[in-house]
Amino acid sequence: MSFIVTTGATGRLGGRVAALLASAGVEQRLVSRHADRVAPLERATAVSADYGDPEAMRQALEGASTVLFVSAAESADRLDRHRTFVDAARDAGVTHLVYTSFYGAAQQAAFTLARDHWATEQYIRDSGLPFTFLRDNLYADFLPLMAGDDGVIRGPAGQGRVAAVAQDDIAEAATTVLLSPGEHEGATYDLTGPQALTLDEVAATLSKATGRTITYHPETLQEAYASRESYNAPDWQVEAWVSTYLAIAAGELEGVSDGIPALTGHPATTFEELLTR
Repeated sequence: MSFIVTTGATGRLGGRVAALLASAGVEQRLVSRHADRVAPLERATAVSADYGDPEAMRQALEGASTVLFVSAAESADRLDRHRTFVDAARDAGVTHLVYTSFYGAAQQAAFTLARDHWATEQYIRDSGLPFTFLRDNLYADFLPLMAGDDGVIRGPAGQGRVAAVAQDDIAEAATTVLLSPGEHEGATYDLTGPQALTLDEVAATLSKATGRTITYHPETLQEAYASRESYNAPDWQVEAWVSTYLAIAAGELEGVSDGIPALTGHPATTFEELLTR
């Protein structure tokens, strides 16, 4: 009997998808590094496996028809972990891989992690596995976290725009693909919100919704690196943080697509709607 594997089952996106599939009565195997933390769902079993462990992952994927491959947590070896996962999926006989990529994934993308997503897509293509790519824009759910304790969003985004997308919308879109994978084989979907907002507009929307005064300070590149020194984060991570804003400034995250309405049957959630739910 075939079933769907949902990875990242304890995460914000994987957990949402797992719940939607359970509501649809689908048999699932929920894969996480921490299976004991997976929420119990009907017709679902949880197994522990790490993307970097090829044998454990191959066993976790054995017998699956379709697999939701939620990209690994950000790390210096993320791409290697992705390649190990893809190899395990191929060896396990998976028949369709649905990968959560990133909007504008490209070899020379301004956002450094979008380059890793592009390389992962290429590796999946080369593996011969049937696939669907979901290229998510920045999570709209994450935008409130950009504001510091002082209520200021800081970054070198200039007056660029971002079409951030709600995680609930992504989860619905992914579920649609997972339930009918053959209809989406070989497709790449850009998943965005319905509006492209400047960070000034993001700050104004946050202020209205929360009653706090939120503002945006467009940093220079030098200021951006200096303001993040206190985190003592590794160089690759600081570069990823800063390059997120550079991608906005470069216009690489401003496109608005019809991916969400096409896959879910309803308009994409606006940032204001997300904040007032």
